[in-house]
Amino acid sequence: MAKRLHESLGTVTYDGLIVDTIPEADVVHISVAASLGVLTRGTVVTGTAGAAMGKVTKALVATNATYILAEDVDTGTGDAVVALAYRTGHFAANKLITDGTYALAAADKEILRNAGILLSDALDY
Repeated sequence: MAKRLHESLGTVTYDGLIVDTIPEADVVHISVAASLGVLTRGTVVTGTAGAAMGKVTKALVATNATYILAEDVDTGTGDAVVALAYRTGHFAANKLITDGTYALAAADKEILRNAGILLSDALDY
């Protein structure tokens, strides 16, 4: 069977979440609490080490581990689920998602920076 080398196999779209490759976006597996619905890529999740993470709904605490989801995850209704998340990287602040009722404060951005997550203002284009 011959392959058509001119055939398009798929497309890639840029969502604007990652701004720069320095620092490197380090991807890890995390546990996300159940019954949170579908969490989309770019959602900021936080929680204590060893416990299931949840959406940021209030000010971050410096002792909490904080991540940004690397892909959509359906948390279902059963047990906690495993998801891919960024531990470090350089992200667009306007693309990050919280629970919709809480916006990241300047102190939260400083905590993220200390954890290795840099935020920049970026324009949509």
